[in-house]
Amino acid sequence: MAWIRTVPMAEADERLLKAMNDQRGLYPIEYATPVHATGDGGKDAPGIVASHSLIPEALYHAFSTFGVLMSPDLPLSRRHHEMIATMVSVTNRCVY
Repeated sequence: MAWIRTVPMAEADERLLKAMNDQRGLYPIEYATPVHATGDGGKDAPGIVASHSLIPEALYHAFSTFGVLMSPDLPLSRRHHEMIATMVSVTNRCVY
């Protein structure tokens, strides 16, 4: 596995903290509790999010897309959104 330098939340500057909080705010409440432990008591971001921590603007745009796509204001039900997300993950052989 490749090693990517990340910024721990304890060392995050204002831009990174804002990007993290803003993108998290777009996600459904069910996503507030991490599924995979980060080894720091849940304070740091999961690996896929942390891998974007060096470029806060990229982190925000990359992960806010999913949050917007899961919006309850869209015509698909939450069940349909989850089925689509699950099938994309299975097709891509992702574990998240």
